[in-house]
Amino acid sequence: MFDQAYIDYLIYFHCERDYFECHEVLEEHWKKDPPKERKKYWVGLIQIAVGLYHQRRGNYPGAYRMISNAINLLVHEKDILNLLGLHSDELLNQLKYRKLEIFNKQPYHSFNLPIVDKKLKSICNNRCLHENLTWGKHSDLSNEYLLHKHIKRDRSEVITERELQLKKRHSK
Repeated sequence: MFDQAYIDYLIYFHCERDYFECHEVLEEHWKKDPPKERKKYWVGLIQIAVGLYHQRRGNYPGAYRMISNAINLLVHEKDILNLLGLHSDELLNQLKYRKLEIFNKQPYHSFNLPIVDKKLKSICNNRCLHENLTWGKHSDLSNEYLLHKHIKRDRSEVITERELQLKKRHSK
């Protein structure tokens, strides 16, 4: 019922607080569909993770932009969010409050997606038990690698893909 990539996203989001991996795993899942069939709600969930990543790093303009974009996109995807096991109204309210915190340059604090689907919660809890992870663990603000992962990672694959896409656009 729930995509494995979505479960992975939730585990990274709530256990490891690795928002960069949330972005990576869900973007790969999103890209599997042909461009005209790509689901906007995945983009909204990616934007939440990226926004929190930027807030945690102190990049308030980037965080504000990402959370704003997520709200603007997900407000039209409420039915799908509910099917994904989330309480859409609560999520949107939490995001609006987080956006206000970011605007006021409040320091980052952990954020939980409002999961209401019991089967989804069970799947996540079982995975946490199996992998010895703690659901709802607070973000480790002293973990430099986690905080600056996008800067410290190997970007050669990303750069190669961007150059390829640029060449394709120019050749058209």
